[in-house]
Amino acid sequence: MKDKFLPIGSVVLLKGGKKELMITGYCIIANGQDPIDEVNHRVNMHEYSACTYPEGVINSDVAYVFNHDQIDKVCFLGYETEQSKEVSKTINDNIEDIKQAILNQANS
Repeated sequence: MKDKFLPIGSVVLLKGGKKELMITGYCIIANGQDPIDEVNHRVNMHEYSACTYPEGVINSDVAYVFNHDQIDKVCFLGYETEQSKEVSKTINDNIEDIKQAILNQANS
């Protein structure tokens, strides 16, 4: 998936959203959330973390988390370099291994 992980700094609007968000990170487990969803047998990892745009981080306790399929519109594509493309490719190629490592850590 070419555009699975957008570059840091990309600004998106989520489906049903009214406020733009700027991507700040990848593969996030929200604070206070159990890393494992025992009911649905999956890892509670979100593909992106973000802050509001254009305000940025105004409270260090607030971050937004979401998955790629929740994005309605890419408003701005962040700074893209060979290094950022490699990070996206590495995450894409290893996402299932990342989830498995989280499962293994939670079960140990």
